[in-house]
Amino acid sequence: MLAVSGYDANALIEEQRSFRSNDDDRIFPFKHKSISTVFPRACQDLGIEDLHFHDLRHGGTSRLFEAGFQIHQVALVTGHKDWKMLRRYTHLRPEALHSLASKWAAE
Repeated sequence: MLAVSGYDANALIEEQRSFRSNDDDRIFPFKHKSISTVFPRACQDLGIEDLHFHDLRHGGTSRLFEAGFQIHQVALVTGHKDWKMLRRYTHLRPEALHSLASKWAAE
C-alpha cells in the first residue's frame, strides 16, 4: 500500500500479525470464500446495495490515477500487464480531474 492511501501499511501488517493463530505467513490469512460470504452480509447490514468486493479494485485503481500516478505506476500496484485491461478498471470522477489539473497548474 502506498502512503497516498492515508494508511500506514507497516502498522496494518503488524496489526494483522496479532490475528494469526498459526504459522501462516500471509498478511491477511483469510480464505477467499470467507470474504465472499462476509462482504455481502456486511453490505446488507449497512444498507449498501449493488456493491461487490471486486468493485473495490475498480475504485482503488481510479483513485491512483486521480492522485496523479502514471499508467505504468498504477499497473505496478494493480498487477495489470497491459493498458487495455487496466482501462476497464478505471472509472475517473470528473471533479478529480479538475482538481488534478489545478494542482498541476499551481506547480
